[in-house]
Amino acid sequence: MEIVNQWRQEKLRYCIMTKNATRILSGIQPTGDLHLGNYLGALRSWVESQHSTESFYCVVDLHSLTVEFDRDNLARRTLDAVCMLLAAGLDPEHCTIFVQSHVDEHTSLEWLLECVATFGELNRMTQFKDKGAGQESVTVGLFTYPVLMAADILLYDADKVPIGDDQRQHLELARRIASRFNARYGETFTVPEALIPPVGARIMDLQHPENKMSKSSDSHLGTIFLLDDPDEVVNKLKRAVTDSENTVHYDSERKPGVSNLLEILSAITAERPDVLALRYDSYSRLKQDVAQAIIDTISPISKRFRELTSNTDYVMDVINNGAVRAREVAAVTLARGREAIGLLRP
Repeated sequence: MEIVNQWRQEKLRYCIMTKNATRILSGIQPTGDLHLGNYLGALRSWVESQHSTESFYCVVDLHSLTVEFDRDNLARRTLDAVCMLLAAGLDPEHCTIFVQSHVDEHTSLEWLLECVATFGELNRMTQFKDKGAGQESVTVGLFTYPVLMAADILLYDADKVPIGDDQRQHLELARRIASRFNARYGETFTVPEALIPPVGARIMDLQHPENKMSKSSDSHLGTIFLLDDPDEVVNKLKRAVTDSENTVHYDSERKPGVSNLLEILSAITAERPDVLALRYDSYSRLKQDVAQAIIDTISPISKRFRELTSNTDYVMDVINNGAVRAREVAAVTLARGREAIGLLRP
């Protein structure tokens, strides 16, 4: 009963927060193929939110420069990321889709915010420590990119920011910087709140269910990519880690592998994982149904993605129109910040 009540409360909270939000912003990096965890944990909720809020979705290509990247493929991957957002269901008639580097206000506001953020705050960011670990030297951009992320958010006066658990620290930094700026120079920026989807926010690796599904996993057998063909999905599900009991019930601590399969099916069907477990008496049947549910979910996305990549003129129109709309909003916010901090108006 506790699981049921918690599930209902989270669903209600998410619906209320989304409905009450007037503006939402989020973004993805053009760092490679998106996977099922990206879709169920983020993209699907973005698609839903675009119809009830003013939504801005950004491919944050500048953030990808903070670590080693492939210069020759960066533009292609950026375009592919936009195609994937469109294939997943984002509609430029209902939301603004743009590329971060096409809106100069992002880096301009970053500098104002860097003059408010502190070295100690940035030095405590766990992702900086993780990504910089073991390296002889790291770029200044890797150290300061959380401030650029804060600029991304604050430029659009976003009330809510859809994030995963691993981005909480960055959003808290953005909130602190905005609050400090407002206290020091007058009310200038909206202080945003986190918006975390209640179902499917943490889809785990099929081979290592103690870890989140990730494109950087040592083995791609644990990750379902949105462009995987049906045979690849079936093969990965057949080899998904379970346990030796062969009894299906939902217990994320004692049975993480089986519970992950139930969570995936729950996220796709919107049925509670503990209820779904009652329908199965073997792991093989559960794996078959999860595989089919995934195939039914990602096949239309994959088909639409391939259509879009063959029509780049349309995709570029979406990007360019999105940048125009984004600049209209961002320019007003940047001007407000410049005036508040005391810079001479041009």
